[in-house]
Amino acid sequence: MANFIKPYNDDPFVGHLATPITSSAVTRAILQNLPAYRFGLTPLLRGLEIGLAHGYFLIGPFAKLGPLRDSDVGLLAGFLSTIGLIVILTIGLTIYGVAAFGQEKSSGNPNDLQTKKAWDEFKGGFFVGACGSAGFAFICLSSIPTFTV
Repeated sequence: MANFIKPYNDDPFVGHLATPITSSAVTRAILQNLPAYRFGLTPLLRGLEIGLAHGYFLIGPFAKLGPLRDSDVGLLAGFLSTIGLIVILTIGLTIYGVAAFGQEKSSGNPNDLQTKKAWDEFKGGFFVGACGSAGFAFICLSSIPTFTV
């Protein structure tokens, strides 16, 4: 086991261990295809894609595990709870952007998320994508007939 786990890049001061999982080409390929790390995406498209994924899967736990799950309005309550969480997450992104980037007006790489303008685009894309995909999931789930046993 000790032969497979070693310091990352043979530097024991990095604080990361290179294992067969963390240093494999498959893991690297999967991580490079995530929208946060993919090259060539604008901040708006990054936020849109991340928002689409999150909005789509957030409605399920609220609709199926929420306190109104057995009522007629359980799905609607889950959808509204999802929208509420998306608003809270967007407020969190706003607070982070203000704290990290302040009121700077630097014009760096337009695809870099380390500027105020790019972060605002990312945040807007996240909000629109998450709300849109939550709405799409709500429409899909509301059109499925329920079966009673």
